[in-house]
Amino acid sequence: MTNTQGLPVRNPRTGEIDYWAQAISESDLQQTCTELRKNQKKWANSGLEYRLGILRKWADEIERNAKDIGNAEFKDTGRYRLSHEVPLMVAAGLRDWCEKAPAILKAGHRDGRSASNPNVTFKAQLVAAPLVGIISPWNHPFLLATLDAIPALIAGSSVVIKPSEITPRFIEPVMKTVRAVPELLEVLRFVVGDARIGQAIVERADMVCFTGSISTGRKIAEACAKRLIPLYLEMGGKDAAIVAPGADLDRASTAILRGSAFATGQICFATERVYVQEDLHDTFVDLLVKKSNGLRLSFPDPHSGHIGPFIFEKQAAIVDHHIDDAIAKGAKLLAGGKSEILGGGMYMKATVLTDVTHDMLIMQEETFGPVTPVMKYRTEDEAVALANDSSYGLSAAVFAGTAEEAASIASRIEAGAISLQDAATTISILRDAEKTSFKQSALGGSRMGPNSILRFSTKKVLVHNSGPTADMQDLSEQAP
Repeated sequence: MTNTQGLPVRNPRTGEIDYWAQAISESDLQQTCTELRKNQKKWANSGLEYRLGILRKWADEIERNAKDIGNAEFKDTGRYRLSHEVPLMVAAGLRDWCEKAPAILKAGHRDGRSASNPNVTFKAQLVAAPLVGIISPWNHPFLLATLDAIPALIAGSSVVIKPSEITPRFIEPVMKTVRAVPELLEVLRFVVGDARIGQAIVERADMVCFTGSISTGRKIAEACAKRLIPLYLEMGGKDAAIVAPGADLDRASTAILRGSAFATGQICFATERVYVQEDLHDTFVDLLVKKSNGLRLSFPDPHSGHIGPFIFEKQAAIVDHHIDDAIAKGAKLLAGGKSEILGGGMYMKATVLTDVTHDMLIMQEETFGPVTPVMKYRTEDEAVALANDSSYGLSAAVFAGTAEEAASIASRIEAGAISLQDAATTISILRDAEKTSFKQSALGGSRMGPNSILRFSTKKVLVHNSGPTADMQDLSEQAP
């Protein structure tokens, strides 16, 4: 709901509404999209080196304003360290993309000769989408807002981004960096708005990128289908980890706990299901419980501890419901527990559940909290079947005696990125390796890897025949 003050924004550490975000009107959004579309032609025609030079200037501005951006995101997420690391990550990502882009786009502009007619040559072209609309989530505000935007800008598109209205404070300091590079301001805008503005962007863009829930993603897919425009959806995960015979249990328990509890479990590739071979189960659980109990809440001092507050208060209720459902159906709580209110914020200790089954919500639905449910299995076939018994297929993890053994198991898992002998490693290969998610976790091509730049362009080819043209008189139906 909005009022004369704008959209209310809750501080996750205090629980108070202490900021009002000024939402863009639909008429102003229409004007913004018109301007961005108009300016895109100049941006695309100015050439790759020009665009890369402008984006490197933006990286410099982000670094200069990293403290302000980090402070704004900290207020929205309650995470001090990560919030201040993200601007530097984005700046580094910009520079890395700028280094990789020339070779990638050169390969996309391929020239050649017909294999069937030596007189025919061709020259490929990439035509960037005029306006890319991006709708990004609340769990990693700045990072996920730029994940698609940077390669789109490099490709030659204009971009309009609507971050989540739950975490919009970073927009103001980030737009300061955009305004400091006037050429970029012509083709990039972050706008504030709720679902209504998101819908308006979908109605105006030539391509849409969305990160969020399956329910919202499905609505966006239907809207894009009606307009017959391309879209890329990233819709969460329910990542499984398998601990197989021979695994280093100390390493596995450390990695899985980090995968479950990092960022309060509010990451799409968090470890949310763990399957441990029955002979290893008790030892693994003992290690996991001990290490979970060693993690501290980041309260009252935001500069200490390991687990911050829930960003979105409704998410805490979802996680509590999953825990309640599991315990009611026979699960055992061995560490942590339901959320608690501290200083107005909602926190949850690292939580461990055992004796879980697949009829429990915590093993089927995305939890998005610092909870590690552990289930026994007997055979490798059973473990793989359990890992694949999900409507999600974003990523996973396998721990075994050797990397080769882990890879053998991983080859049978229906997920896009699978960590071997570690967990939640996807972030380390964002610009290096392509992966597409399985099932309902995503729709569209890879958002990762070098070739993800190419998805923002339509592929066009110019075909030249230097020899004689075919004559219809020679193409009669008479048999040769």
